[in-house]
Amino acid sequence: MAYSEYLVDRVSQFFREKGIYFESKKMFGGFVFMVDNKMCVGVIKDQIMARLNPYIYKESLLKEGCRSMDFTGKKMKGFVYLSDEAVDLESDLYYWLQLALDFNPLAKASKKKKSSKN
Repeated sequence: MAYSEYLVDRVSQFFREKGIYFESKKMFGGFVFMVDNKMCVGVIKDQIMARLNPYIYKESLLKEGCRSMDFTGKKMKGFVYLSDEAVDLESDLYYWLQLALDFNPLAKASKKKKSSKN
């Protein structure tokens, strides 16, 4: 299993409870939740990946179980990994998911790649 289905279920439950429409995609070897065609959160192996407002990024890294996302070996500002310590309790998980959801309207959507036709 490339990602924790238990975490995927917990994140899905949060979005359903909030009435948030989301699309899901398998990417980065994990499972990503897209809100308004933008990556909001994901599950990579046994961790939550969250996209946060860059203005609270440094402060967030001080919290237990939160660390920089370094998927490619390079830190990605605004993206964090959350371990079990950060999301064990539902209230803690919902705190982080709400931060990601709050930032989503401000986040830039990734540019769509144009397909080349010969």
